[in-house]
Amino acid sequence: MTNRSNKYVPHLPSILAVCEANYARLLRILPDCDTVTLSYSFEITEGLFYRVKILDSSRYTSTVELAQLTAGVPDYLRPVMKVRLYHDADVAEVLSAQHIGSLKPSYAYPNTNMHQPNEKEMTNRFLAEWLAFCLRHLETTRSSVD
Repeated sequence: MTNRSNKYVPHLPSILAVCEANYARLLRILPDCDTVTLSYSFEITEGLFYRVKILDSSRYTSTVELAQLTAGVPDYLRPVMKVRLYHDADVAEVLSAQHIGSLKPSYAYPNTNMHQPNEKEMTNRFLAEWLAFCLRHLETTRSSVD
């Protein structure tokens, strides 16, 4: 018999706030979310690139892939995420990360794949940090060019 009082329950207001901030950050990086197959990449340092690619787009949603491209690093070690943007709600949610498809809102712990109970929440928070890093770099690049 399992003890349900220890089950992780996501805190929806804080998750929603992260997803709203991620939506705004993504739009600053890639303002044209309607052009399917549009790909935008930028260099952070020599040999370190980030790519944002639109995989599909419809009236209410767009799906993008964010990937870190590092020379000499195998694909399975490079961070990659699929993110769905919900234009009617102004939120962006991580769908998959590191080739782990369909992240669940919560996981029982322990589990066979060793997912953390709040894996999806932590992945969305990681996306927030990743996007903030990219924006800092883009703003530095733009100000040095202007």
